[in-house]
Amino acid sequence: MIKVGIIGATGYAGAELVRILLSHKDAEIKWYGSKSYIEEKYAKIYGNMFRLVEDTCLDDDLEALSRQVDIIFTATPQGFLAGRLTEAILENAKVVDLSADYRLKDVSIYEDWYQIEHKSPQFLEEAVYGLCEVNREKVRRARLVANPGCYTTCSILTAYPLIKEGLIDANTLIVDAKSGASGAGRGAKLPNLFCEVNENIKAYGVATHRHTPEIEEQLGYAAGQPVTINFTPHLVPMNRGILATEYASLRKISRPDGSLAYPEEAQIRAAYEKYYGKEYFIRLLGQGIYPETKWVEGSNFVDIGFQIDRRTGRMIMMGAIDNLVKGAAGQAVQNMNLLFGLPENEGLQLVPMFP
Repeated sequence: MIKVGIIGATGYAGAELVRILLSHKDAEIKWYGSKSYIEEKYAKIYGNMFRLVEDTCLDDDLEALSRQVDIIFTATPQGFLAGRLTEAILENAKVVDLSADYRLKDVSIYEDWYQIEHKSPQFLEEAVYGLCEVNREKVRRARLVANPGCYTTCSILTAYPLIKEGLIDANTLIVDAKSGASGAGRGAKLPNLFCEVNENIKAYGVATHRHTPEIEEQLGYAAGQPVTINFTPHLVPMNRGILATEYASLRKISRPDGSLAYPEEAQIRAAYEKYYGKEYFIRLLGQGIYPETKWVEGSNFVDIGFQIDRRTGRMIMMGAIDNLVKGAAGQAVQNMNLLFGLPENEGLQLVPMFP
């Protein structure tokens, strides 16, 4: 039985970790860490856990926690883990961090985009970016996993095969993404109040959103060169879900007769099948069928669809995920399964909820 500790257990991502892990046959939660609710009953904070969780919330003492568990999930704000992580902690327990502290390899890029000093850059090199479908083998050998962001998970996976195969020009990529309100976290903020969010849709972080360099870095690895994109997130009045619609210029490829032409639908589909055909959590939709957030809600699935626009010579790619599951807690558990040699979908065979 894997002994688990969660720091930030009372945030949305932390609570989703609890929900998933309670049904995981090989894991047992030993520590519900929450600085805001120390000594309060967890089920008092989340009434859905009444008679399911009897524990009280503890503090965020990583040193003490690491001596009691096999793995620590940190569902905490940027800067928390970077300010606390030590070699001793990593010697005691594996760590999966749901913040951005170890996602970017260049500390100057992190400090520029997040506007905070990174307190433990010595761990950046060994941290593995935990996008399981791309970095599976690296995750298996890791001590420290940087769990990807929600927008980035959806955005990267939607375009990755076509960039990797050179079928689109990565530097023309435009990502237009919409997220439910839970993506902003559980903290009380004026822009997230019901009357501010309901009956409204708005763009935010235009040309400045902090997930931009994360998407660029990972897609740059796929392209084999630096990539620059446009990324614009939007807030929509729903609890969960992300829908990313992405646009990029097609690249002409050689035909058998030596001429150049844009790829056909079958070639695009073959590229997706090459990378995702055996992936349990990625569902490539049929021709003319496009992702909808309602069909992935509550699950760890990524639904992907595409359409070639021959009139403009562009590729239109669409992806949908649940931002709290595949975009946070579900992917974190998927990483845990890899770290401990378990079936990757253990505890994650979650059927999407509808309605």
